[in-house]
Amino acid sequence: MSTKETENLCGLKRENFQTNINGKNTDLYILKNRKGFEVAITNYGGAVVAIMVPDKNGKVANVIQGHDNIQEVINSPEPFLSTLIGRYGNRIDKGQFTLNGKEYQLAINNGPNTLHGGPTGYHARVWDARKMGPRSLALHYVSPYGEEGFSGELRITVEYTFTDENELVLEYLACTNKKTVMNLTHHGFFSLAGIANPTPTIDNLICEINADFYIPIDETSIPTGEIRLVKNTPFDFRKPKTVGQDIDSSDEQIKNGAGYDHCFVLNKKEEGELSYAARIEEPNSGRTMEVYTTEPGVQVYTDNWADGYKGQNGATFPRRSAICFECQHFPDSPNKTYFPSVILNPGEQYKQKTIYKFGVKK
Repeated sequence: MSTKETENLCGLKRENFQTNINGKNTDLYILKNRKGFEVAITNYGGAVVAIMVPDKNGKVANVIQGHDNIQEVINSPEPFLSTLIGRYGNRIDKGQFTLNGKEYQLAINNGPNTLHGGPTGYHARVWDARKMGPRSLALHYVSPYGEEGFSGELRITVEYTFTDENELVLEYLACTNKKTVMNLTHHGFFSLAGIANPTPTIDNLICEINADFYIPIDETSIPTGEIRLVKNTPFDFRKPKTVGQDIDSSDEQIKNGAGYDHCFVLNKKEEGELSYAARIEEPNSGRTMEVYTTEPGVQVYTDNWADGYKGQNGATFPRRSAICFECQHFPDSPNKTYFPSVILNPGEQYKQKTIYKFGVKK
């Protein structure tokens, strides 16, 4: 094989991602489609460290934020940087909920609340990896009973596929041996301009979100319980507008999130259908990304807390240099019984599918 064939577009070296953590090996896996574009993933937290796709001139760049070695992934200033999230994505009020008459207390890691499954959630676990051909990777993890305070042993498989249409497809399957709550997602930090030093702001991204309603939050980012119309608010993305247009408005909800950090209630004809959720377009590069999901909601986060920390290949990640579309059930659902259920019972199978499709504006 010639050197050219063994070189990766992302320039990441496999050996820089190889270590052993508590007897489990970490590694780097590169999915390449027939067009020659690629996605790079490590089995530490299921972190996607590169998505190499072209702009309108055919110039290929990495459009997701990540690190270039395993130690920086593990010690990232942003622990959830482009990782898998569980057992419960988003926040649970004071880390408490009741299930089957029993009260559960989870670790607190975000103000007074639990965020993204706690400090040692699925983002900080080594998953068992199996490469299933050049375009597909399956990650498997058994989350033991009592891990981070959750009930039930959960067995999870997440399959990543990078199609010839430049779609990153994530399919999730899970089952439990005891009644539990769960909300899985992937926390990709997307920078369609391409990561750089510094990575450009997302203010000029043109964004559309297929949602008539969103979920307001209190000052600790917990849902108030209301489901509110986006109409006449900064959260109205039903027609495309720039992310920056209303991101610093005086709206109380924008202040509570320090920008956008809210769950949008996706318009669905039926529960669980795979349908269009959102689209962004980066005007300079012409790159686009469309999001499709079976989930009822998408948490849109505009990277409001980054401080310019270092990423891969000399890139830096300033505040609001990425946007996240975390397809999921609603935050704090275990305490909001009228939200779509996040309970999984023994004998049931959890299924979810989310697609991030990359393209170029015609």
